[in-house]
Amino acid sequence: MEPRQPSALDDFFFDLNGYLVLRQAASAELVDRINSAIDALPSVEFGEWIGNAQRRDYTKETGLEMHNAVELGEPFEELIDHPSWVNYARHWCGEEGSYVQGLFLDECILSVRTEGGHHPVHSGGFQGALRGAYKYEHGVFRCGQVNVILALTNIHEGDGPTMVIPGSHKSNFPHPLAGDYGRGDRMDALPGAIPVYLDRGDALLFVDGLMHGGSSRTNPGERRITIYRYGVCWGATRFGYEYSAALLDRLSPERRAILQPVEPRRAG
Repeated sequence: MEPRQPSALDDFFFDLNGYLVLRQAASAELVDRINSAIDALPSVEFGEWIGNAQRRDYTKETGLEMHNAVELGEPFEELIDHPSWVNYARHWCGEEGSYVQGLFLDECILSVRTEGGHHPVHSGGFQGALRGAYKYEHGVFRCGQVNVILALTNIHEGDGPTMVIPGSHKSNFPHPLAGDYGRGDRMDALPGAIPVYLDRGDALLFVDGLMHGGSSRTNPGERRITIYRYGVCWGATRFGYEYSAALLDRLSPERRAILQPVEPRRAG
């Protein structure tokens, strides 16, 4: 696949709305291999590990969430520098044209959500953390984090699509009806929130400062996605996860540089 490059129109709508959808970002063959790897995973409880990946659900309603998912097998490694979106991430949060230019994979999560599950609304420009902040100034993007959600199943009406409030990454006011992160507030009827429907293989890219969350899944079955969060190369993983030596040793130099952009410096 030829690497995709962000166009002037992509930049315009990303700046305006805070998100962008890439249709048919991942091939059906890759999505099939990821789903097969998920089917083969052993059952684990909250806090338990599968190799160097840990189950760490945000809330009991969000469903199974495996953190450090890049350690779950080869198809997850292919997403590190996937040609459909890696140049978008470099452009928006890779500090282009600076002395610290480069990308870092901040978090990588596998999410499997069943009927009744949702993710509460969070983020927004008002008093937002610098880690997820949106900034465009002096002709360059300086976003703290850009998220890539890859749909591994069709996510249509009733499937629990991600919801966003377009433009909220620039908001100077709190949403008066959104509540506080962690209270469990659902996005389904939140004024201004819209669902983003995806076909399997589509990708949703958005700046983390955009108000977002997962609407309630009312259909039976599973909603499967991966979430790869890219940030500045000098960043550190939020929960302190490290990558195994076995993974780092087998990765290409390009992929390793995204997981470990700054090599540890030790005496001798």
